[in-house]
Amino acid sequence: MEGSEITEEVEVTVKKTIFVAGATGNTGKRIVEQLLAKGFAVKAGVRDLDKAKTTFPGGNPSLQIVKADVTEGSVKLAEAIGDDSDAVICATGFQRSWDLLAPWKVDNFGTVNLVEACRKLGVNRFILISSILVNGAAMGQILNPAYIFLNAFGLILIAKLQAEQYIRKSGINYTIIRPGGLRNDPPTGNIVMEPEDTLSEGTISRDHVAEVAVEALVHPEASYKVVEIVSRTDAPKRSFKDLFASIKQR
Repeated sequence: MEGSEITEEVEVTVKKTIFVAGATGNTGKRIVEQLLAKGFAVKAGVRDLDKAKTTFPGGNPSLQIVKADVTEGSVKLAEAIGDDSDAVICATGFQRSWDLLAPWKVDNFGTVNLVEACRKLGVNRFILISSILVNGAAMGQILNPAYIFLNAFGLILIAKLQAEQYIRKSGINYTIIRPGGLRNDPPTGNIVMEPEDTLSEGTISRDHVAEVAVEALVHPEASYKVVEIVSRTDAPKRSFKDLFASIKQR
């Protein structure tokens, strides 16, 4: 109609930016891929920029690769995470070497450095990929072969447990994910989610672990919780909302 003006309101959705530490690792790269598939923007924190370029195809405007070494302290990490990150996912893991302090440098002090960087920036969402059996001694699993084997590498489970305890006291909104034995093959079965210090055996695909980490970002039921996960062929399929809601906060 002449003289009239038609206006259309366009809703602009700003992508949330997620910083992933350990982004080129076997689990980290899957987290990055699933975040991008879900519509998030990603800052991939890596130690080796050349490896990152071969790990992730170029040309994705939602993916930014940044240099980040968790062992170098919270100040440098805060610069890498930046003011635009809405959450941090820690998927780091030490590389086996003769350095018996490596697990502590990465899985303990490195995680603490990430938490402190978040506190400096005011980033209030932190997701950690940890492991079942981190509290194996308290569970009566000190003779569990997996507990003995993993702790043979510089007491890695103890290092992870102390990092978890630091996160829980930090005041940051956390989800700590403790997967069973990690498999590189595609997912089989359905996810079983249990409270902390429950599971002492079982395995899970890294793809499932990445999925749980990404879903924890979008479900408030995941906040301030420690969850243990494995997959089982005989387990019923449940929504992530139900899975996270079934775990009580402590």
